[in-house]
Amino acid sequence: MSTISASQVKELREKTGLGLMDCKKALEEANGDIDLAIEELRKTSGIKASKKSGRSAADGLIGITTKDKDFFMIEVNCETDFVARDDSYINFTKETLDTYSNNPSHSLEQLLESGVEDNREKLVQKLGENIVVRRLAKSDESSISGSYLHSNHKIGCIVSLEGGDEALANDIAMHAAATDPMAVSPLDIPKETVDKEREIFKAQSEESGKPPEIIEKMIEGKISKFLAEVSLTEQDFVKDPNVKISKLLSDNNASILSFTRYEVGEGIEVEKVDFASEVMSQIEG
Repeated sequence: MSTISASQVKELREKTGLGLMDCKKALEEANGDIDLAIEELRKTSGIKASKKSGRSAADGLIGITTKDKDFFMIEVNCETDFVARDDSYINFTKETLDTYSNNPSHSLEQLLESGVEDNREKLVQKLGENIVVRRLAKSDESSISGSYLHSNHKIGCIVSLEGGDEALANDIAMHAAATDPMAVSPLDIPKETVDKEREIFKAQSEESGKPPEIIEKMIEGKISKFLAEVSLTEQDFVKDPNVKISKLLSDNNASILSFTRYEVGEGIEVEKVDFASEVMSQIEG
């Protein structure tokens, strides 16, 4: 019997929507052949739920809660806004968030194994859509932390500070939710990202026909502007554009330890549905 990796189990879960143990057992019986494992699971575990789980789950909700001054955030995805507004889906998101806040050391896999996965499977069967607990985050320990959750629960952010107070952390979380910064400071922007931008700016500037030394100054000017725009500390505070976040922090003797911003569905490739094929597949199924 071949050794089954965690990544194989994860891939099969994403394709079938079934439980960890079911997927691991199916892979073991199929000697690691994912296609064969899917065929067997379709025979034994309910073809409708399996088909649903292959669809893009790019809608959903962000949930944030606090416990003992720590902040916790999760993203739970579904396929449509209609399901995202369903009471049972909303309750599942809240219950999952509560489970996480009560078990702050849990990884995503550990969270699912704690009973969340069973509830997710039941909800898939009930609502008829793929549902995914996608990711989770928490504030830094021993920090001053705050959060912001947009009214539609589609964007959320948690911020951890050294110094300052919770009101300041909340303000910065709200700001980051609105501006979507790439990193805390310019020094935190990956070199490869800066190099890629420099290549683009170089190609744009060379078309100007200006001397090389002028072009170099143009490129560096654009790089400086880019770094300021995508770095949290260099941005103008949304509640007072005359004040930079760095100044706001300085005035409050604070610094940013970390921030995490979630937006529902970001980075998920949305499946383009051919409705005629969809109808035929359901008829054939």
